[in-house]
Amino acid sequence: MKTRELGMSGLKVSAIGLGCMGMSFAYGPPKDENEMIKLIHQALDLGINFFDTAEVYGPFTNEDLVGKALSPVRDKAIIATKFGFNINPDSSAGWQGLNSKPEHIKKVCDASLKRLKTDVIDLFYQHRVDPDVPIEDVAGAVQDLIKEGKVRYFGLSEAGVETIRRAHAVQPVAALQNEYSMWTRKHEKDVFPVLEELGIGLVAYSPLGKGFLTGKMDENTKFDSSDFRSKLPRFTPEAMKANKALVDLITEIGKQKGATPAQIALAWVLAQRDWIVPIPGTTKLSRLKENVEAANIELSKSDLEEINNAISEIEIIGNRYPEEMEKLTGN
Repeated sequence: MKTRELGMSGLKVSAIGLGCMGMSFAYGPPKDENEMIKLIHQALDLGINFFDTAEVYGPFTNEDLVGKALSPVRDKAIIATKFGFNINPDSSAGWQGLNSKPEHIKKVCDASLKRLKTDVIDLFYQHRVDPDVPIEDVAGAVQDLIKEGKVRYFGLSEAGVETIRRAHAVQPVAALQNEYSMWTRKHEKDVFPVLEELGIGLVAYSPLGKGFLTGKMDENTKFDSSDFRSKLPRFTPEAMKANKALVDLITEIGKQKGATPAQIALAWVLAQRDWIVPIPGTTKLSRLKENVEAANIELSKSDLEEINNAISEIEIIGNRYPEEMEKLTGN
């Protein structure tokens, strides 16, 4: 597996990471813990060294899982986790309101370190921007944790341009984690130039469109009530039927390249900038291997031009999130 540096931070990770959320949260019932630990070890064997989790996933159970899996091989792994919510296990979301107060950030860090069974968090993201706490205070709190040796690098998630600049002025931001894929490209015009300018990497979550770009679902797909896609506007039968045009496109390109739709979708993300690292999630070894192979697919300039021209002709139907969730992004 090739490696990539997240911007100019000095943090080098595998070109494709592994999003661990779906192993215990959001995509249906939690999976068997022993099977998921085995899968994380298989990811390491395949060359993945970058693992993404958060306290809110579960809540807490995903960090526990990642900690159990990686503590015996800690020197081989780069672990990213997140803070920024008041955790409420009784809430269906697992959280209740934002909280990035400095004292809260430091408590979350200590708790995450214990669950992850490690002395240091490699990359510590603010999960969502908290409008009630100045970003300078957030960056300062993480800076304190870096000085204490509890955190190595600072990250933001779903932050807007002004927030990125203000945070970076206090404590350099190594990475911004935003949703980015063939069907979610809104950050290219405003955010990408700022990341380039400041030397910040992009960690692309949901690079496979929460599974839709794999070509494995259509308007007849049914989601379990514990699967959050059942509540997303893009995953209504009507939207999936309309958006299949994009899947048909990448399926056809895949046939030309001897690749699956998922591999084309990931190769496209990788080809956009050399400081972008996608973190597709999976709970299956076959999909893990498929995703890893995407790092070996080369898309030429003419390939990308052809793909982008075709994408521009396709109208994506449905918002990413319901309105109340969308409000938490792009601040």
